[in-house]
Amino acid sequence: MAPNDSAQITGENGETGELPAGRRRAARYVVPVAVAGVAAATIGLVPALAAAGDPELPKISAQELIEKIAASETEQLSGTVKVKTDLGIPAIGGLGGATAGAFAPKGGTDGGEKGGSAAEPTGRLMELASGEHTLRIAADGPGKQRVSILDSAAEYSLIHNSGEVWAYDSASNEAYHAKAPAGAKGSAKGEDGKDQAVPKDLPATPQDFAREALKAAADTTSVTVDGTARIAGRDAYQLVIKPKQDGSTVGSVKVAVDSETGTPLKFTLLPSSGGKAAIDVGFTKVDFSKPAASTFDFSPPKGAKVTEADESKATGRDEAHKVPKGAEDLGTEPNVIGEGWTSVVRLDTGGKSPAGAVSKDMPAQAQQFMDALGDKVEGKFGSGMVFKTRLVNALMTDDGKVYVGAVDKDTLVKVANEAK
Repeated sequence: MAPNDSAQITGENGETGELPAGRRRAARYVVPVAVAGVAAATIGLVPALAAAGDPELPKISAQELIEKIAASETEQLSGTVKVKTDLGIPAIGGLGGATAGAFAPKGGTDGGEKGGSAAEPTGRLMELASGEHTLRIAADGPGKQRVSILDSAAEYSLIHNSGEVWAYDSASNEAYHAKAPAGAKGSAKGEDGKDQAVPKDLPATPQDFAREALKAAADTTSVTVDGTARIAGRDAYQLVIKPKQDGSTVGSVKVAVDSETGTPLKFTLLPSSGGKAAIDVGFTKVDFSKPAASTFDFSPPKGAKVTEADESKATGRDEAHKVPKGAEDLGTEPNVIGEGWTSVVRLDTGGKSPAGAVSKDMPAQAQQFMDALGDKVEGKFGSGMVFKTRLVNALMTDDGKVYVGAVDKDTLVKVANEAK
């Protein structure tokens, strides 16, 4: 799904060229097997059409604009982000609790005796896989970030401050506390002297998403500049990224880039099947000044139930967020077939049907969700089921093979047939 060679850049004058070697980054997308999980990580936004109100800016080539994004040093900002997701799947929040607890094994749901904390981040971030959401964000370098999901009468916040991670759900008055896991940027020293680092959570801003999309700038990709726009009160260029290969479910990606700072302000992804965008991620307000230090302070309110991450694991209260029994077999070493936007990841579960393994202990609502996504297919490989969204599809064969990619059903079947 991700190209890994040099990018073909097309400027406004139609000239093409190669992206400098220093900017030809490894173009690898990590493709999770769980379709719902993949959906939460995909992005998009309805492209802004040229209008009389679009600002007049100096001409810039696609290569120069990519360089501007790569050179952006924006680490301090705050603002409001609108997220709209339409992947053609049921709303995650309606499947069995606010944290997508319908995918938990029977007998374990959030808030119950064996359930996890309502503030635990994994399930809450999954809510961004569908529907419309308003986020309030703030960042002060790699060591301090805050993301809040705003509802009509409640707020969920995830705060990272120098190695400490807090999550708080105002609706349930529950808090979740953890040391940031080691291995990421912005680390701080824990009590054991080891690095405690920023959690690797889902992207939340257009800038996060744009960095991933630009990894796809390779020889299987066309990159152009397509006019300007006014985003969150700021002048921006529009960068358009399009796959050249047939069979990809990605139609185009549009990134609105702040003309002054090089910071992506909006990110657009349209599926090749047409229709409205798969997901809309864009600033409605943005401020590039340093946020107040108090923005990243947090203390649990009086009476709040506090769950420690280590305690949750030890007592099994995070059971609702465990992979269903048998699904851990999906975590085998992946094999990437093909290249570019039509690359497919193949996993071998050792002869056990992944669909059967996952569904065995799955609640009825979650099973209905999976059935609604699936199509029975047959080929030289045998038989299986294709689970589909508007962007990412997965073929699970009856003999335990899994093929996943941002490709259409026919391409998955073709890859499976040739791999057989």
